[in-house]
Amino acid sequence: MAQIFHRSSNSLARISIAAVLVMLGGVLWAAYEINAGSFITQVDVARDQPVPFSHKHHVGDDGIDCRYCHTSVETSSFAGLPPTETCMSCHTHIWANADVLEPVRASFLTGKSLEWTRVHDLPDFVYFDHSIHVNKGIGCSSCHGRVDQMPLMYKVNTLYMQWCVECHRDPARFVRPRDQLFNSAYQYPDGQLELGARLVKEYKIQSLTDCVTCHR
Repeated sequence: MAQIFHRSSNSLARISIAAVLVMLGGVLWAAYEINAGSFITQVDVARDQPVPFSHKHHVGDDGIDCRYCHTSVETSSFAGLPPTETCMSCHTHIWANADVLEPVRASFLTGKSLEWTRVHDLPDFVYFDHSIHVNKGIGCSSCHGRVDQMPLMYKVNTLYMQWCVECHRDPARFVRPRDQLFNSAYQYPDGQLELGARLVKEYKIQSLTDCVTCHR
């Protein structure tokens, strides 16, 4: 009986299979990189806002505490956004006629809230409570970065589950003293693991990694 396939067919088959596997691996790698890139995560991308509010100026230069604007961060799941009256408590006296603040003045006169673009926006299937994290010793800059250096607000972390679980598995690496929670310039000391272990015990912090902790 005549040979149907050439002797090189086995080699070609092996090469084809290997090429398909390499191509599949390349596609998966590219998809992972795209998913982790700024195009999807919006990390390091400043979002357009109705008013170009500068945390660098207000927090870094003027020294305004986070809680002056985000009033419910210690008591509620939502950190809160300041009403226009909060802005105008200063800007009726300084920069009162600045063109850039016209949307703020219009909001104050009409009673219509400014429509800010959310920078840190978790999916609806994720439950996050600001108050429990703050009261357990997780500072603002641990998640939001050095906002005191941001002329325009942007994300510094992906907010992906993998990133959250990293802290939940080992909170001692990230917890800080409660009197440093709102210090944007706080840096973890060389002895963080020792300090963190003590604070985890003092603050009664649990390593919660069950799905129902965040997906309720």
